[in-house]
Amino acid sequence: MLERISQLKTKLYKPIARITLFLISIALVTYLLPKTGKFAYEYQNGTPWKHQTLIAPFDFPIYKTQAEVTSETNSAVQNHRPYFKKDTTVSVNISQRFNQDFKQYINSNGSKYSTISNSSYKDTSAFAYIQQLIDHNLQQLYAKGIIMLPENYIDAAPEFELMLIKGSFVEPYELYELEQQTSAYQKLGELTNLSLSTLNDSAQTEAKLLINDLQLNKYIEANIIINNERNTLELSRLKDNISLTSGRVLARQRIIDQGEIVTNETEKIIDSLKRKYEANIVSDTDYYFILAGQFLLVALMFTSIFLFLLYFRKDVYHSISSIGFILLITVLMVVFASLKQFFNHFPFYIIPFAILPIIIRTFLDSRLAFFMHVITILICAFFAQNSFEFVFMQIPVGLVAMFSLFRMTRRSHIVRAAMFIILTYALIYTALTLWKEGDLNNIDPLLYVYFVANGVMLLMVYPLIYIFERLFGFLSDVTLIELSDTNHPILRDMAEATPGTFQHSIQVGNLAQEVAYKLNANPALVRAGAMYHDIGKMASPMFFTENQAGGLNPHSKLDFEESAQIVINHIENGVKLALKHKLPRQIIDFITTHQGTTKTRYFYNSFINKYPEQTPDISSFTYPGPTPFTKETAILMMADSIEAASRSLKTYTDDEIDKLVEKIIAIQIEEEQFINAPITFREISEAKEVFKNKLKNIYHARIEYPDIKKK
Repeated sequence: MLERISQLKTKLYKPIARITLFLISIALVTYLLPKTGKFAYEYQNGTPWKHQTLIAPFDFPIYKTQAEVTSETNSAVQNHRPYFKKDTTVSVNISQRFNQDFKQYINSNGSKYSTISNSSYKDTSAFAYIQQLIDHNLQQLYAKGIIMLPENYIDAAPEFELMLIKGSFVEPYELYELEQQTSAYQKLGELTNLSLSTLNDSAQTEAKLLINDLQLNKYIEANIIINNERNTLELSRLKDNISLTSGRVLARQRIIDQGEIVTNETEKIIDSLKRKYEANIVSDTDYYFILAGQFLLVALMFTSIFLFLLYFRKDVYHSISSIGFILLITVLMVVFASLKQFFNHFPFYIIPFAILPIIIRTFLDSRLAFFMHVITILICAFFAQNSFEFVFMQIPVGLVAMFSLFRMTRRSHIVRAAMFIILTYALIYTALTLWKEGDLNNIDPLLYVYFVANGVMLLMVYPLIYIFERLFGFLSDVTLIELSDTNHPILRDMAEATPGTFQHSIQVGNLAQEVAYKLNANPALVRAGAMYHDIGKMASPMFFTENQAGGLNPHSKLDFEESAQIVINHIENGVKLALKHKLPRQIIDFITTHQGTTKTRYFYNSFINKYPEQTPDISSFTYPGPTPFTKETAILMMADSIEAASRSLKTYTDDEIDKLVEKIIAIQIEEEQFINAPITFREISEAKEVFKNKLKNIYHARIEYPDIKKK
C-alpha cells in the first residue's frame, strides 16, 4: 500500500508542479497589470481616424502634453528672480579684524613709514587717519552690499534682477546696484586713493605703499549670498501654480470624425479622454470585472505557452526546471515593464526586452525563444502608451537579437549584438516617426539616448546567463568552452595519468565536432562531452590498450569476465569522478551513454572462441547504458567507436576506412543504440560521410623524404 502511494506521488509530482508554476505566473502577471479599464480606440498622430465619429461621453479637461508642461516649467524657472539674503554680521567682523590687524602691523612695521609717523591730520596721527579712512570705506562697500553669484549666474547682465531679503522685507535689486567680489577690491582702492588727497605728496606716497602692504583684498568678503531654502520654496510654488490643463471638452461635443486626420490638437484631446476614462473606470465599474477580464486574458496567454510546450517542445514540457526558467524570465520582464505605472516619466524603451529571447535561445532553441518573446511583448504592451508602436518595434528587435547572437562564445559577441539592437531600434523609430509625422523635426533625440542605454543594459546578459546556469542547471557555450580547455584540473590529471586516453579524447572531440556542425547539433557540447567521456579510465589506466607501453598487458593474467568488468567499470568510475568535481549533468550524460548497452566485444568474442561449448553470461560483457538520448550523445558514440577502431587498421586506404565506418555504425544500429536519440537515418548517413572524410584526411599518405646518398 505504501509503495503504491509512493508511486502515485511520484507520478503526480510533475503535473502538479507544472500546473502550480503556471498558476503562480498567471497570478503574478495579473497582479502587476494596471487595474484600469482599457481605452477602446487605437490611433496615430498624422493618420486618419479609423473609428466612428468620437463624441465626448462626459465633461473632461484637456490635459497639456508633457512637452508643454516642461516648456512652461522651464520658462517659469528662467524668469524666476533668485532670492539673496544680506548677512549684517560680516561687516562687523571685518571691521574688527581690520582694526586689530592694522594696529599690530603698525606696531611692528611703523618705522618703515617715517613721513607718516611724523605727520598728523586734524588733531590725529596720520596712521589713525588712514585706519579710519579705510575702515569707513569698507563699511561703505558692505552697506551697499558685496554679492557672491553662484556659477549659473556668473554671466548675468548688469540689469539682472534679484530679490534681496532684509530682515522681514524683500526688495528687488538690479545687479549693477551691488558690488561683486571681483570689483569690490578695485572700488575700495579707488575710494581710498581719493580720500588720501588731503595728505601732502610724500605722505600720500607712503600711505599708498602702506595700503599695498596691508593687502586689503583679505577684507573683501560677500555679505549678500544666495538663499537656497527660499529659492527652493519659490520654485516649488511656481511649478505648483502651472496649470496641467488648457481647456475643457463638454459632454456630447464632437471630438473627431471618421476619416479625419489626427492632428496634434485632436491627439491631445483624445489622450485627455483616454486618461480621464481609464482613471474613472475603476470607480464607475466593478473592480472585480476588470480583474476577471485581466485574469482571463493572461490565462489565455499562458495556456498558449503550455500548449506550445506540450505539442512542440516535449523535452521542455517534461522538465520542471526548464518550465520554471522560462516562466521566471517572462514574469521578470513584466515586472520591469510594470515600473511604468509607478513612475510617470519612466523611460519605457530603456528596458532591454531582447534579453529574454537571447537567454532562452542560449539554453533552449530559437523557435521557443521567439514564441516566448512575442507572448511577453504582447503582455508588456498593456503598460505602453502606444501598444501598436511598442509591439511593432520589439518583435523585430527580438529577431535581430537571436540572429546576431546565435552562438555566444566570446564577450565581444554580446557587444556586437547590442550594437545591432541599438541600430534596429533607431531605424524602426525613425521610420515610424517619418511615416506618422512626415517631418524630421518631430523626431525626439532623447529616444536615441534611451536606445543606447537599452543596448548598454543588454550587456547584463553575460552575468545573467551565469546565474541561470547555476539556478537551473543549464549550460551555455561559454561554459562549454571553459570545460573544453585542456588546462581544466581533470583534463590535466588525465593527460598525465592516461596520456593515450587523453589523445584519444581529443581526436574523438575533433571528429564529433565536425559531425555536429553538419547535423546542426551543438558542437561545443559535443566537444566538451568528448573531452570527459573516458575520465573513468584514470582509475586503472594500464588496463586500456592506448595507455599500455612495452607490450605489457595486465589482461593476460585475468579471465575474460574479470577483464570485461574492469573495462565496463570505467563508466561508473567516470560518473563518480565527474560528481566529485561537480561537472554538469549534461557532461555526465556523455560518460554514461558513450558505450550505450553494447558489449565489450573483444572479451566477449574471445570467450566464445576459447570456450565454444559454454554459454557466456551476456550481462558480464555488456555496458549498463543507457543508450544515447540526444543527437549530441549519439554523435559521440559513433565518433568514439570509429576513432578507437581506426587505430587497429593495418592499412589506411580509402576503401578500408569506408568499410570500417560502415561496419561500426551498422553494428550500433543493429543493436538499437540510437533508438532513443532524435537522429534520423539521413543524418546518420551524413555523419558517416563526415567521419570517412575526416579519417582520410588524418591518415592520408605522406611523401617519404629521400635520404642523402653517401659518396
